[in-house]
Amino acid sequence: MIPFNKPYMTGDELYYIKDAVTRGKISGNGYYTKKCHNFFKEKFNFRNCLLTSSCTDALEMAAILIDIKEGDEVIMPSYTFVSTANAFILRGAKVIFADSSRNNPNMDAELLEILITPKTKAIVVVHYAGVACDMDAIMKLAKKNSIYVIEDAAQAVDSYYKEKPLGSIGHLSAFSFHETKNIISGEGGMLVINDDQFDNRAEIVWEKGTNRSAFFRGEIDKYSWVDVGSSYLPSDVTAAFLYAQLENINKIQKRRKELWFYYYHQLKELGDKEFIQLPKVPDYATINGHLFYILCKNIDERTSLIAYLLEQNVQSVFHYVPLHTSEYYSSRYERKLLENCESFSERLLRLPLYYELEQEQQSYIIAQIFNFFENK
Repeated sequence: MIPFNKPYMTGDELYYIKDAVTRGKISGNGYYTKKCHNFFKEKFNFRNCLLTSSCTDALEMAAILIDIKEGDEVIMPSYTFVSTANAFILRGAKVIFADSSRNNPNMDAELLEILITPKTKAIVVVHYAGVACDMDAIMKLAKKNSIYVIEDAAQAVDSYYKEKPLGSIGHLSAFSFHETKNIISGEGGMLVINDDQFDNRAEIVWEKGTNRSAFFRGEIDKYSWVDVGSSYLPSDVTAAFLYAQLENINKIQKRRKELWFYYYHQLKELGDKEFIQLPKVPDYATINGHLFYILCKNIDERTSLIAYLLEQNVQSVFHYVPLHTSEYYSSRYERKLLENCESFSERLLRLPLYYELEQEQQSYIIAQIFNFFENK
């Protein structure tokens, strides 16, 4: 069986974990946590960042930092993972779902202005598959209406919008290092702070609502509870694992992008013949090799293709059920039609893509897809 995903280990993870343990401080904000923070600041010029236990935690921190309260509205795509919504629902916000664009699953920036009301507090953008949303248009709209922009960059490490790293554009951003992502730590995430108004408070929220970090830097003589917060810090053992990955980011990214482009070029014939549609990447965006998808004509064709590939020992998977059609949301709010989002949900199929996928295996997967459509 060729799996859909396989976590890649660089070989240095256990070495750094042992070193973290030997140093005698394995709780949060230790030696390797700081090394990871410095890596992201130097490589991507992030002005400030904090590792978290998950991308979900980073999004929850963002919701706290922009003071989401009962009755606030937050605009986001429906075609996303539930964490994008939960982080703001937990603070009392009402989520307003935006439709995807016609060409890719990202939210359509042209449709956002009509969703803004006096209650709108933020727009949360999701860079699906590491492909950037139209950030100039979204930031301009946010500035005009004095609302925040939060980037859910869970899938977008080392991807760019007009040469700007994703995660560096919105007021706040959240990344994921879950084992399904390009750079992993099992579970893990990171909050990026691009607006200096959040610097001090972010550290306090991160440290359970205390000014503990300032105390350990010698800036105050004792620390205490000064704000709301939670335990968002990952163990330094997790950070040590992540650092081994970060040291190999260029190698990992090079391989994943090779796999992405091989799929694209080898399947182009099926796209040209309109058996399938291939991903469309806007001129302002890059790909980071996070995932590769094809679009079938309808849900029945996709279901048949998944079953066929499984018979050939290839695991392929679909992605999100739109959040606006979920049991939780639809039981509380009036159902709305988001035509493009629902179309992507029914037609999109993700193919295996991971560092150790061999070219022989990838060629076999491609051959089986050709067989399926040629024999229909």
